[in-house]
Amino acid sequence: MAMAKKRSTSFTARLARWRVWFQTAFLLVWMAPLLRIHSVCSPVFHCYSCPLATFACPIGVLANFSALHVVPYLAIGTLLVTGSLLGAFVCGWICPFGLFQDLLGRIPTPKFTMPAWTGYSRFVVLGLFVLAIPYWFGEQHPLFFCRLCPAGALEAAYPNTVALAIAGKPLVWPTMIKTIIFITVLLLALFTWRPWCTALCPLGAIYSLCNSFSFLFVRVNKNECGDCGLCASLCRYGEGPRQRANDLRCIRCLDCTKCRSVSLSSVLSGAPSTRSTNQHGRQGEPVAVSTSSPTEES
Repeated sequence: MAMAKKRSTSFTARLARWRVWFQTAFLLVWMAPLLRIHSVCSPVFHCYSCPLATFACPIGVLANFSALHVVPYLAIGTLLVTGSLLGAFVCGWICPFGLFQDLLGRIPTPKFTMPAWTGYSRFVVLGLFVLAIPYWFGEQHPLFFCRLCPAGALEAAYPNTVALAIAGKPLVWPTMIKTIIFITVLLLALFTWRPWCTALCPLGAIYSLCNSFSFLFVRVNKNECGDCGLCASLCRYGEGPRQRANDLRCIRCLDCTKCRSVSLSSVLSGAPSTRSTNQHGRQGEPVAVSTSSPTEES
């Protein structure tokens, strides 16, 4: 029986163990030292001013074009296509600033869960600092988004300051407000998972709206769910996928798929059928799923 339960670990759950390696591989795509294609917008949150940045940042493009009173059709198209296909999988699997927060979160410190309402503040950031302030006041305004962005501080402002210092040139320090925001995000990332992504990221706000209709999504099979609470304990944000399989704050890290009733699905998949009681016992009965490594299982 124990071996049968271990073998029932889904492919998606096994895939989730390799998420950090997917993130690292994509980091090499978004920050390639030999490529500078800033006329093309990437689908992830990063700073195009980074010395290693390959593509332009979609949020930076939206903010700058808003200041110019021009519609950025290419950037909007990139976000719509990517969001329609992946939704918030972009946040969980390929975003470089998300990887930075994940690595900080791995440091063993006491963790707390941010209130659910903080997820809506991302739309305030998007509407106010990315669109409204640039449109009405231009890019020179101190609250223009790129002047506040913590990814810009990490990837561009501080590396450029170091480069100026090495070259013996006059230093250009990041603004105080950008430094405060960056340090705040850094400290919060030590004590809660992905604070920027779940509470402030304007790009995450856009992709979260795509979670309910994207091609790939997280499905909860209610026929197999026995209210055991396993999925909630696996969710780093404290609510579990039954409440947020397509919730606005879900980054689709797929950790919850270690529960057998939760799986990765697509719009081409049919609705999950009720499995026979001979295979899985009484309908709705919770069954434990092993999360041990393949070596441990063997």
